[in-house]
Amino acid sequence: MQVVRVALGERSYPIHIGSNLIGDAGLYGRHAQGRRVAVVSNNVVAPLHLERVRQALTQAGAQSVPVLVEDGEQAKSWQTLDRVMDALLAARLGRDSLIVALGGGVVGDLAGFAAAVYQRGIPFIQVPTTLLAQVDSSVGGKTAINHARGKNMVGAFHQPLAVIADVATLDTLPERELRAGIAEVIKHGFVLDLPFVAWLEENIAKLLARDRAALEYAVQRSCELKAQVVAADEREAGQRAVLNFGHTFGHAIEAGAGYGAWLHGEAVATGMVMAAELSARAGTLSRGEAERVKALIGRAGLPVRGPNLGMRRYLELMQVDKKAAAGRVRFILLDGLGRATLRGDLDESLVRESIAAALQ
Repeated sequence: MQVVRVALGERSYPIHIGSNLIGDAGLYGRHAQGRRVAVVSNNVVAPLHLERVRQALTQAGAQSVPVLVEDGEQAKSWQTLDRVMDALLAARLGRDSLIVALGGGVVGDLAGFAAAVYQRGIPFIQVPTTLLAQVDSSVGGKTAINHARGKNMVGAFHQPLAVIADVATLDTLPERELRAGIAEVIKHGFVLDLPFVAWLEENIAKLLARDRAALEYAVQRSCELKAQVVAADEREAGQRAVLNFGHTFGHAIEAGAGYGAWLHGEAVATGMVMAAELSARAGTLSRGEAERVKALIGRAGLPVRGPNLGMRRYLELMQVDKKAAAGRVRFILLDGLGRATLRGDLDESLVRESIAAALQ
């Protein structure tokens, strides 16, 4: 097992990375002992992993109750949040209770937001069971639900007590979900680590084949990179924004196509192609490097062309973006592979051309 630490002073926490970890009572240990615990999961993950987690919690000296929600992006809603709150209240969980988020990014975001606001905030542990959640959404304390006008627009920063990333859970992950997770792995390389990009180009086939050692390294390196950024900029006041490379375009695709039609990683993959194209047109990235971005995404079996929502709709949806400032949309551009910057001074014609170049 590898341990990556997110250094945030009194809010610091470990990310445990390895195989067959979710049933290890010692990892829940001091966080759960003597507490009442709500294990929030969904109806796909629960049959696979819920019982082992509850057994581990019992061994750790905790009492647990399951709280199940529907699978898919549609669960990140006010209605589902209200059902979670109702379940917590019905189980009489107090402020000394704990939430365990068992599932992918949707469950982690939803359960984390519930923990942030239930009785003004209770602690939680992330137990991500998808690659995307293990390398991205479970780390950093960003929790949220969606709004009809924009993705992740209602949320809070609420750091977990710990993250337990068990790569053995990826054995049961559908192929499409695995590829969606690889999109976020690739993103970390593009914005932060050129040698990691080279490693991915050499090992992408191993990741797709679920080679255990390759997956463990990809999760570890992604978490190391994200932990460094989060420690420097916990609330996304500056540097952390680079982790949203491809997301301004990607969130527009998700919302415009209807939440759930495109997986988050799929939308971000195409968003990265658009952002690389924009970087090339803005003169910060060479044409060869932009093609290298597109080639790696394509080799991962991810979409490199987005749905034709109409240019006006794309621009409208991108206005509802958390990086927007003073009424202007800001974009993450690549200053070469492994380096990124936030820009809000781009001519709209460049944005239009970049979108048009990557439409179906």
